[in-house]
Amino acid sequence: MSRIGKKEIILPSGVQVTITGSLVEVKGPKGVLQVTVTPMVMVAQEADHLNVTVKNPEGIKDRAQWGLMRTLIANAVKGVTDGFSRQLEINGVGFKATVEGKILVLKVGFSHLVNFSIPEGIQIVVEKNTITVTGIDKHLVGQVAANIRAIKKPEPYKGKGIKYSDEVVRRKAGKLAKAGAK
Repeated sequence: MSRIGKKEIILPSGVQVTITGSLVEVKGPKGVLQVTVTPMVMVAQEADHLNVTVKNPEGIKDRAQWGLMRTLIANAVKGVTDGFSRQLEINGVGFKATVEGKILVLKVGFSHLVNFSIPEGIQIVVEKNTITVTGIDKHLVGQVAANIRAIKKPEPYKGKGIKYSDEVVRRKAGKLAKAGAK
């Protein structure tokens, strides 16, 4: 039995859920999200919560989808009420970021500026050396943050680059430190 799948999803006030076939639509104060549910899983709405059940509890693949679908629906409910955000830090001399309309302009040590177009449904705010990516879709927020980080990953010698705010970059000793150790 799935421990995650058995939990019911509490619906906060102001959130409406519409279940039509294999599509679960969640409406809230921040927007609308849709989750496509696999045919192995059923979603039932009670008064103030949702229950996710599996059609065949003996099927291994069915049970694997059970917890996943419950988590995706719970993320949609949290997204339309609170939203999601991810913070990135820019480290390096002369490294900067600015938002110009729907484009994030990065100056991260290349001979040219890097233009990153901001997808629909995502807001990006830059303050000093911190980039904050916010939106209602958890997957999209995480993917956009990963794409920005991939432009200039942090290098292990000086730590220059773009990293997540909670990421720890493992630093290596340089040539001078190794030569002095002999």
